[in-house]
Amino acid sequence: MPSRTCPDCDVSLEAVEHMTTYSGDGVRIDTDGGILGALNLKGSYAQAYVCGSCGLIRFYAE
Repeated sequence: MPSRTCPDCDVSLEAVEHMTTYSGDGVRIDTDGGILGALNLKGSYAQAYVCGSCGLIRFYAE
């Protein structure tokens, strides 16, 4: 499991909701190719985490 601490501030990152810029259902990390990957039916969703101190945002596949 990756660290959920800001590398700049050493502050815990907090999970936040994020919106996509299209009509999809969220940001996905493509884990497999093939026909299902081409149709965007495979992959892991990415969760956004933000540092409350400096505003750094990181995405992690979960």
